[in-house]
Amino acid sequence: MGKVTVKMIRSPIGRPQDQRQTLRGLGLRRMHQQRELEDTPAVRGMIFKVRHLVSAEPPEAPEKD
Repeated sequence: MGKVTVKMIRSPIGRPQDQRQTLRGLGLRRMHQQRELEDTPAVRGMIFKVRHLVSAEPPEAPEKD
């Protein structure tokens, strides 16, 4: 499977506990923190649940000379 880069763009303050736990499950603890995760159905579901708090993109390809 491929990979997906997830970045926390909004704060979980004032959000329900399950959304906070989903962010922790994705490995995001701080604002603007990024993680590169396997692109699996479980990870996609977690991203969908907190889609208003994160941005998800394919990882950046290394530049070739």
